[in-house]
Parts: sequence; C-alpha cells; structure tokens
Amino acid sequence: MNRDSKTADVAKCPLFMHKSYTEESIFRAENLLRESRRQKALSSENVPSLCFLDPDDDIVRHLVSVAGAKPHAGWACYHSKLFTFDLAGYGLAGLIGGVVGAPFAVLVAEQLFASGCQLLVSITSAGQIVDCGAPPYFVLIDRALRDEGTSYHYLPVSDFAPAPNPSLIRAIEAELRAPDSTLVHTGASWTTDAPYRETADAVAAARARGILAVEMEAAALYAFARARGKDVVCYAHVTNAMAQAERDFEKGDLDGVTASLGIATATARAWARWRTSEDAVRHRAPAL
Repeated sequence: MNRDSKTADVAKCPLFMHKSYTEESIFRAENLLRESRRQKALSSENVPSLCFLDPDDDIVRHLVSVAGAKPHAGWACYHSKLFTFDLAGYGLAGLIGGVVGAPFAVLVAEQLFASGCQLLVSITSAGQIVDCGAPPYFVLIDRALRDEGTSYHYLPVSDFAPAPNPSLIRAIEAELRAPDSTLVHTGASWTTDAPYRETADAVAAARARGILAVEMEAAALYAFARARGKDVVCYAHVTNAMAQAERDFEKGDLDGVTASLGIATATARAWARWRTSEDAVRHRAPAL
C-alpha cells in the first residue's frame, strides 16, 4: 500500500470525518445544565472563577475530611460533584475529583465554563517518559501529543495541541521559580486513551520527541480551550515509571496533596496578575 492510499484510508476513518470546526454543536452544555437544574430544583449560582480537576481524587478527599470543602449548591452536572474550598491567598475555588480521561475531562470542562469558570487547572498523575529525576515531580504542560480522540472534535488534525495561552504558561513559570516553590519542569506530554497499551515502541517514539510524561487529559483540554477561547492549564504529576519497578506510584506527603496545593496556589497567583496584564489581552487565543 503506498503513502497516498494510506492517507486516503486515514481520511475515511470516522474520527476524522464530518468535522465542521466552525459549526456550533446542536447539543450544548448550557442546555443540558438548564434541564438538570429544572429536574433537580437547583439554583443557577455560578461556580468559582478558578476551578481544578483532580483525577485521582486525593485532593478532594483531603480537603473534604480536613479543610471542610463543601459541595457547590448550584453544580448541575449529572456525572460529577463540585466542591468549593478556600485556596490560601486567592479565595474560593472549585474542585472536582475522579475526572479521568479525555472525554470526561472535556465534558466537565464544557459545563464548568458554561457555569462561570474562567480558569480550569488539571493536576493529573502521569508516567515518566524522559527522565527528569526521581518521581514525584511536576511538569507544566506546554503542548500535548494528540493520541486520543476527543481533541479531533475541536481542532483539525495536527501532532500536538498547544497550551491555549503561552503567555500564561510563561507567567506561571516565573511564579514557580520562586525559592519556596515546588520543583516543576515545563515541556510536552503524551495524551493517550489507552494506558495499558503504552508499548515499548510507543514510549521510545515519545522519548525521541522529547516528551516528558504520559497522561490522559491534556491534549483534549488544550484543544477544547483553544477552540473555545478559554483559559486552561494542565500539569502532569509524574509519580511513576509505569510500574516497571516496585514501590512505584508514590506521590509524597499526604499522597501528593501538599505539593499539589502548592502548585494550585502558585498558579492562582500567576493567573490573578496575568489576567489583567496587556500580555494577556495581546496573546489570548481567539475562539475558532
């Protein structure tokens, strides 16, 4: 089979067919939330402007049990619970646990932004690809390899989904250079829908491209954010080498909660300054 015929076969794949990127969906998050509120007799109270996704649920469990995080009275999603908590130095923030995988992450992201969210931050467990040291550590993701399906419903075919606002990434990097900040690397991740198909060949190919970590949400969240003109920041919390050795998946103090809250606080500080800057206006990615 020659290259042209292979390309034609890929173009016939349902994942890449009938994608009108400038056309609105007939099924909208706003309408679903409207009906959910009607059914559940919920208020139309907005969610906090700053919200976090916690796929492993460790932060949620800690803040509910120790810090008194409370369910949000107006959150109308059928599939998740939104908790609110006081983020030191920022104020009220939102937090949703258990949002694992690209489709679920973007489903929740659509509904959060339809409910008043202005910045969404994902802090997800990840596997090590390029060795940046002994886990655990964090990667501030500036682009994500699109080895999943959700991103292709938001942006045309390309290898990577870039962070929607590079100037925000730079502002966060500057904040994280403070002496008391948690160690964070910046670079690319590989987003996959199939963690148990991370073969040696696939890992080697990702490593050859300088990809630092593998996770399950970033490419889709960044594609959604760029298409919709929203602010999203994704972190990979590198905790493992894909179980290639014993005693893998250790996250550090309080299952990584202490470090993750440090990342959350630094991100909130950087965003609060960045969002009013000329740089934010000049570099904001337009919605497609």
